[in-house]
Amino acid sequence: MIGKLKGIVEELGDDSLILDVGGVGYQVFVSARLLGSLQVGEAASLTIETNVREDHIHLYGFPDKIERDWFRLLATVQGVGNRIALTILAAYSPAQLVQAILAKDISAFKAINGIGPKLAERIVTELKDKALKMPTSEFVVSGKNTDKKPQILNRSSDDAISALTNLGYSRSDAYGAVTKATQNSEKTLNIDDLIKLSLKELARA
Repeated sequence: MIGKLKGIVEELGDDSLILDVGGVGYQVFVSARLLGSLQVGEAASLTIETNVREDHIHLYGFPDKIERDWFRLLATVQGVGNRIALTILAAYSPAQLVQAILAKDISAFKAINGIGPKLAERIVTELKDKALKMPTSEFVVSGKNTDKKPQILNRSSDDAISALTNLGYSRSDAYGAVTKATQNSEKTLNIDDLIKLSLKELARA
């Protein structure tokens, strides 16, 4: 099995690239997020997931082992094939995936092409416990890695998130704001103070 490839990007397609490794061109399927960060003629090092079936051998490429592990995890959900798993990784980084799953943000997954309401709910339900155990450092196309340690919701946090979503914020954004407000406070916050501080975090974003 191929686990890693280093070479020169020879061609960029809609959902894959050709990587020249010692004169041999490998077609590797990658996420649109990774594809957009590469250029023809430049060197690239990809962590590879090899998928072998009776009728084909497909190579899926990732910037690191973390995204590959997330690809494997996503593919365990019934209805999420390899292509949809790549589409999810194109839409969200590992840190964003943890946030969306812990926030129970079904809408975040419904917004991805090819994912309906039932599959979105299945992703959140089946991965809610596993997400906390997954690494969340991430490949970033530009800017710094601002990954934060994921938090488990308590009753007050959940109530604050519900209040913020009623104001029109997404569950993922509300979850992120409540998490930051909680982390930045040295005392236990009541629901009113938690909502006020969370709104300030949302205003800064």
